[in-house]
Amino acid sequence: MRLCILAFVAGVVLLQQQPVLPALAGAWALFPGMACGILLLSCRAPVFARIGKMLWVCLFLGAGFYWATAFAQWRLNDALLPEWEGRDIQVIGVVAELPQTGRTSVRFTFDVEQVLTEGAIVPARLSLSWYKERGSGFMPGPSTPPLNAGERWRLTARLKRPHGTANPHASDFEQWALERNIGATGYVRKDDENIRLEKVVGRPAYQVERLRQDIRDNFLAALPYQAYAGTLVALAVGDQRAIPHEQWQVFTRTGINHLVSISGLHITMLSGLVFTMAYWLWRRSYHLTLRLPARKAAVIAGLVAALGYTLLAGFAIPAQRTLYMLTAVAVTLWLDRSIAMTTVLAWALLAVVALDPWAVLSPGFWLSFGAIAVIMLVSVGRVGRPHWLSSWTTVQWAITLGLIPLLLAMFQQISLVSPIANAVAIPLVSLVVVPLALLATLPPLDFLLVPAHAALDGCMTVMEWLSNAPQAVWSQQAPPFWAVAVGTAGIFWTLLPGKWGWQLGLGTGFPARWLGLVALLPLFLLPLPKPEQGELWLTVLDVGQGLAVLARTENHTLLYDTGPAFTSEADSGSRTIVPFLRGEGIRHLDAMIVTHADSDHSGGGLSVLQAVPVEWLVSSLGEDHPIQQAALNKRRCKAGQSWEWDGVRFDMLHPLEESYNDLRLKSNALSCVLKITTWHGSVLLPGDIEKKSEYQLLKRYGEALSSTVLIAPHHGSKTSSTEEFVRKVNPRWVVFTVGYRNRFGHPKEEVAERYRAVGSRLLRSDIDGAILLRFGGNDLAVERWRVRRMRYWHDSATL
Repeated sequence: MRLCILAFVAGVVLLQQQPVLPALAGAWALFPGMACGILLLSCRAPVFARIGKMLWVCLFLGAGFYWATAFAQWRLNDALLPEWEGRDIQVIGVVAELPQTGRTSVRFTFDVEQVLTEGAIVPARLSLSWYKERGSGFMPGPSTPPLNAGERWRLTARLKRPHGTANPHASDFEQWALERNIGATGYVRKDDENIRLEKVVGRPAYQVERLRQDIRDNFLAALPYQAYAGTLVALAVGDQRAIPHEQWQVFTRTGINHLVSISGLHITMLSGLVFTMAYWLWRRSYHLTLRLPARKAAVIAGLVAALGYTLLAGFAIPAQRTLYMLTAVAVTLWLDRSIAMTTVLAWALLAVVALDPWAVLSPGFWLSFGAIAVIMLVSVGRVGRPHWLSSWTTVQWAITLGLIPLLLAMFQQISLVSPIANAVAIPLVSLVVVPLALLATLPPLDFLLVPAHAALDGCMTVMEWLSNAPQAVWSQQAPPFWAVAVGTAGIFWTLLPGKWGWQLGLGTGFPARWLGLVALLPLFLLPLPKPEQGELWLTVLDVGQGLAVLARTENHTLLYDTGPAFTSEADSGSRTIVPFLRGEGIRHLDAMIVTHADSDHSGGGLSVLQAVPVEWLVSSLGEDHPIQQAALNKRRCKAGQSWEWDGVRFDMLHPLEESYNDLRLKSNALSCVLKITTWHGSVLLPGDIEKKSEYQLLKRYGEALSSTVLIAPHHGSKTSSTEEFVRKVNPRWVVFTVGYRNRFGHPKEEVAERYRAVGSRLLRSDIDGAILLRFGGNDLAVERWRVRRMRYWHDSATL
């Protein structure tokens, strides 16, 4: 049965890799296969029985595949039609989850109960932002109405289909929306009819969310301006968005981020504590024990506590896994039966995947089940009872080693200080901070937040010291799948219990288990793919309405612009550029060019400077700009600058030196214009120049502007791409870096038509995702990321 469950999960994983959803009609083939399997298993001949078992494994594989297919088709059918994008729609519904308050808006999930706009078809669940008012329905301003989970509202919203940026090694917003059943995103329009209809809707799920919000608000009110109030909120109610970005960086670098979420360890600890107390109290009563044995009563109490904490946590995957495992153990204890821990883990795995087929897309799923599997491998079934300290040390070492392949595959980095950090943080957080935080959820005991915060503050002092260690984190390129599989097999071989070897007559356990560590070497020693001499690899990243381009030669890397900033804590640098650099194994930048001060080109610059060493910065920024102040080696861009890397020539064409003295010029006119030339073709990167600057370039360079690839000036605005400029550059490919349904309407159709008229092929980042250009082999290879890594949940309306 355990093998069948693994096959079911493998079927679900296989479905999640499909570019297009298959037809459900194929599921009918499972029924005759099931009949054959039953017949074969009933045969007495061993060979037929073995064939029957293999057939059942295949059937479970197919069952998992089509089970996930059915879920996906049901969820994708609840989608916003393209014709209703960007139109005002009035709806009635309920604030379904904890609202997230930012500086300029409140973000919340909204369950639609009724659509008031005639003819409109709206998905059942929306993700909305309510921006602070100042003159229009979506501009930031002084205030927004207070929103609480469980309230029923009538709202006018403007919606669009879930559509995010698409880049290698970066998060997938459309996947995130599908997992959470978000059928559309949008914002609340200014309307006098936006009113609260009911303060509390009586459904249990909404009441749980209101309880979580009340606890969060009470914590924040009791700990005003305290650094780790958000972390205590996360430990109590699972709201990890309350933790500042800087603290998340510390948790990640020290490898303790599993402790600042409501993990299986915390739920198990609470359940065990309640079990012990209930058992002790119940057995004190003669009448109660006659009605129900103390152990069974304690099992119920412990399971109820685990369920309550899991609901309080927002029903995250690690919490689900623990709840299902505890449920299986509770059932066996209630029935006075024994059950293997591997069977418990398998049934928990089946429950998680069957109820949520998209759980297999979450890193938390693999890390959670992977950690439990490693713990079982090194502890369950061992001969003898080792000392508790020896056992704890073995488990910590095994988890650190066992999760290396997964961590490198998902995040391309490993915390080298994790064993030390966890040795300090696990007992302090699990045995002191979490119990105090949970007790503080009861209003009379909220004074316990003060010692809880003090203990957490002490823990974080140590974590920050470890995080700042010179070699706290190992980072490298993303390994290929085969290297991850080989490394995982090697870990399994290394951690095999010696007892199994005794049972197999090997005398001292499995021989040469150290060879398993050799299987890890491909994860670390595979050569980094890179261009050859004279070649250029150019990646136009999809950063929405903005620009970020990475140029690589054989031994050098240049970043041209850094994309937009989204909020005070999130920008293209941290969300897109740095993950891409890490995934590609790029540990430093030889140069970073920030063309001008507009935030859609400079917004991610500080995040990049903080994450990777940058040898020199070239920009048109003023001396008082934060990026200029953060850079160590900096210079102005100006026409005439040129250099050569590995047989590839770089020429700065604009602006002129004297342009910096003209205070009348807008920042667009000072954009750093760069041309990169190889033996295999050339690319022109003009930033946000407009017509006047284009005429200046035509006058100075003329035919020399001709390029194989052009990044369209100013995102395809009608203020740029004049007919003369387009004819003179005459690009084979033109790339428009634009955001999906951007408010500027870029690229303008008349601009796109000018490029079509000269025979250029058009690419758009909002449709194609990141664009990978490789100049080599006397040719140019072009790849579109949305085509290369297409999945069935990606927005097909734009393809």
